[in-house]
Amino acid sequence: MTALSSKIIVSVLVCLGLGIASGFSTADSISGWYQTIQKPSWNPPNWIFGPVWSILYIMMGVAVALVWHSDHELKKLAVGLFVVQFVLNLLWSYLFFGRHNITLALVEILAMWVMIVTTTIVFYRINHTAAYLMIPYLLWVSFAGFLNYSIRALNH
Repeated sequence: MTALSSKIIVSVLVCLGLGIASGFSTADSISGWYQTIQKPSWNPPNWIFGPVWSILYIMMGVAVALVWHSDHELKKLAVGLFVVQFVLNLLWSYLFFGRHNITLALVEILAMWVMIVTTTIVFYRINHTAAYLMIPYLLWVSFAGFLNYSIRALNH
């Protein structure tokens, strides 16, 4: 096994593991509180979120592994930015589903979006493929931010 493939396996397992743990920690709210609030007509069905996030976490894991494997001078910065945006990703679930704080989750997802854009730009300077792997995640979080905004508007 090569060093790169080992880093990909570790990174994907960490991203998936933390993402799945976050999902399990908020599962009760998804089947309870989330069902009681108003949502826009275009709100995706609940079953879609698990597969979409799993694919995104795999892509994110590969992306950060490609950067981690590089010898680029920006590697530490890039991995640090990735960690910050990933922590914000996990924090959003806690704020929205765990604390039921739709407004604070909206503010937080905007900060997360900025961090994802920043991370992707720095990734691009190191490894174009890593940056491209982040684009579906950025698009999904953009959609999630608009959904968060719409849910806030319907429930306040």
